[in-house]
Amino acid sequence: MSAPVLILGWGNLSRGDDALGPLLLDALHLGLPDRLREQVEFLDEFQLKIEHAMALLGRRHVLLVNASPSGATPFEVSQPLPAPDQSYTSDPLSPPGLLHLYQELHATSPPPCTLLAIRAERVELGEAPSTQALQNLDAALRWVLTEWLYQAFPAPDHSSAAP
Repeated sequence: MSAPVLILGWGNLSRGDDALGPLLLDALHLGLPDRLREQVEFLDEFQLKIEHAMALLGRRHVLLVNASPSGATPFEVSQPLPAPDQSYTSDPLSPPGLLHLYQELHATSPPPCTLLAIRAERVELGEAPSTQALQNLDAALRWVLTEWLYQAFPAPDHSSAAP
């Protein structure tokens, strides 16, 4: 049985700020409240692939995390919708392409997905993450821990208690 929540981060650890997705997963491993650890599965990947359409199956919520050199600082949040993506034959999938593939394979809508695009500054091979990107990562981590987890795990009494 899969955990009801999947957090899927992707990026290349050897390409500077492109490492932001995997780095967020590492930070969440440390910062996730103990009571949620069995409810969340983490998946750290180099890129989105067709196999990830199977990883979404049976999930209640999915958080997709990646670096974005063109997004807003410190990060952008969106709800991607399924859309055809021809890149699945040779290139990595886009989040809309992944959701479309899920829909095609399973003949049902994908689970609710949130895309967290953390602003990247430098993605050169051999670079370390930039200072600005690490600040953006910290802001994104705070958002996940203080806001997104409320969506994925709403409090039964709708109080403002932390997840």
